[in-house]
Amino acid sequence: MKKNCIICGKPLKDGIIFSGKGMCKTCEERLVKLKNGNDIYEYYKECIKREIVHNIARGADCECQNYHL
Repeated sequence: MKKNCIICGKPLKDGIIFSGKGMCKTCEERLVKLKNGNDIYEYYKECIKREIVHNIARGADCECQNYHL
């Protein structure tokens, strides 16, 4: 089954995948450049919340690897 971008809905060819959901490279780059409070930033934030946050149980610790850059 082909995955789609959680922001634009286009088929996912590249980009990032988190919690089993993906964001295409174009949307990822656009998100990184946006400033907090921008309408588009708020739209992206709501898309991410709708698709990802509901999968995380409230109060649960998320096991994440620490990457040292």
